[in-house]
Amino acid sequence: MTVPGLPMAVPSRDLPTRVRIHEVGARDGLQNEKATVPTEVKAEFIRRLADAGLTTIEATSFVHPKWVPQLADAEQLFPMVSDLPVALPVLVPNERGLDRALGLGARRVAVFASATESFAKANLNRTVDEALAMFEPVVSRAKAASVHVRGYLSMCFGDPWEGAVPIPQVVKVCRALLDMGCDELSLGDTIGVATPGHVVALLAALDEAGVPPTALGVHFHDTYGQALANTLAALQQGVTTVDASAGGLGGCPYAKSATGNLATEDLVWMLRGLGIDTGIDLGRLVATSTWMASQLGRPSPSRTVRALSHEDTEEH
Repeated sequence: MTVPGLPMAVPSRDLPTRVRIHEVGARDGLQNEKATVPTEVKAEFIRRLADAGLTTIEATSFVHPKWVPQLADAEQLFPMVSDLPVALPVLVPNERGLDRALGLGARRVAVFASATESFAKANLNRTVDEALAMFEPVVSRAKAASVHVRGYLSMCFGDPWEGAVPIPQVVKVCRALLDMGCDELSLGDTIGVATPGHVVALLAALDEAGVPPTALGVHFHDTYGQALANTLAALQQGVTTVDASAGGLGGCPYAKSATGNLATEDLVWMLRGLGIDTGIDLGRLVATSTWMASQLGRPSPSRTVRALSHEDTEEH
């Protein structure tokens, strides 16, 4: 339910005054859907997100349709939203993907690396070093074209095959991506096992290695209910970019309690309570996620969406 004046804003001196939310619902969220969402619906989703005040909306991925059939319409989708006055990053796995993105006028791209050998092999069919070698010409060509490059780094806090991931191992790959020319990095808690102390320790080690919090974004999954706590820990260390997904789309399948990406609405509610500006109209964002949930035929897993849209009708 909506109550005027809530949440009450109580600022903290150890937190930033503004946070940029990197919205990943249209790409990371929808690519995990079993059914393919129509291109027109994706475009409308992105337009509604922009109308809600989001300034960075990851639009799609220029990967081979064989690997991600849900995003096979990248060439059709991007021109439908490229007129929006927001940043529209797109994922490019290799030089061919970069060519496709540049051909449509993309000005922000992202590459997707791994901190562990197991996930690099499973996701990219390469070793960590081989994947970095594949990304090097992608990044250098993008920078030569004055295109902003984000480097995603998966498995920063734990790996399903290897278990705990040593912090120096993560720092090494982060340093390599920055040295390659990436403008910013996104630290991924891919299986949602991070806890706040681990977040603080990794950020401190990165800072010591010359990777400041201003060059970083954080991408937490809520598998164990830790995403907001981990985000708060990152903000206290100076991070001001947070990845989130409208309505909590993506991550783990909905059948497994929908414990996947951090919901943008839940993040905005917390930030609003901390007196941190995001520029986002929460009412419009909730309406957008409610609309998208209806397109997908299921309720949103976001607690805030349910509370503010009266979706949660269970009696207490």
